[in-house]
Amino acid sequence: MRIIIIGAQGQVGWELTRRAPALGHDMLAWDVAELDITDAAAVDRQLAASGVEVVINAAAYTAVDKAEQEPELAFAVNRDGPAHLAAACARLNIPLLHISTDYVYDGRKPGPYVENDTVTPLGVYGASKLAGDEAVRRLLRRYLILRVSWVFGIHGHNFVKTILRLAREREELRVVADQYGCPTFAGDIADTLLELAGRGAEIDACDGWGVYHYCGEPATTWHGFASAIVELARARESLPVKTVTAITTADYPTPAARPANSVLDCARLAARLGIQPRPWRVGLEALLDVR
Repeated sequence: MRIIIIGAQGQVGWELTRRAPALGHDMLAWDVAELDITDAAAVDRQLAASGVEVVINAAAYTAVDKAEQEPELAFAVNRDGPAHLAAACARLNIPLLHISTDYVYDGRKPGPYVENDTVTPLGVYGASKLAGDEAVRRLLRRYLILRVSWVFGIHGHNFVKTILRLAREREELRVVADQYGCPTFAGDIADTLLELAGRGAEIDACDGWGVYHYCGEPATTWHGFASAIVELARARESLPVKTVTAITTADYPTPAARPANSVLDCARLAARLGIQPRPWRVGLEALLDVR
């Protein structure tokens, strides 16, 4: 199968480019230097000439706080880019697999979010990603939108790498303990997307196109996640950090509000397409083992 991976230098895109050839796929890996997805004409031209059979969009503007000062750029990448890809895929009659986010929810629900819950993002980043989801759903019939949570990976910047750096520099870490979510290893997201990319005929047959949640398990807090990172890293190296102190969101203000609850229910993906997320500690071990 010929797959185009958009956003090849991101956390998930990097994993996709490493894993797709091992599965026998004919892969084209594009980042912004190869294709600016905000340019509708370029998207249409390059996809039409590529001979592609499925597109995986892992490109996004993900600077949550900076998006508050750069809404036009955030919407250009997160709304207009997916819209251009969806329109081109519709013309070519091929599927689009698109990564979305837990930030489309406001975090006020007391339990895990399901796919048909009300979407009310708190900031520009979440609003721009939601607009991209809506564009894909409007323009294309054969799509999968995978909403993920708290992504961390081997490549790129993420929470795990920040905690590791600070744990090597400080004796105390102060981490928010009143925000809940599901850490998700970028490699697991990539594996899921590649499996789904090869199952188009099956998804056609069961009318399985649509929106799904995918995240690691179990749910935790940023403080719980940080504590696990320190625990597992300490088994591999000597660290000066002595304590991981729990603080509140109010103790750590940010320009963009974060959802207090980002826990996603993944039962629909398991029931309809047979995919069960892995424990996030497995992915965390994998990341730490390559450092």
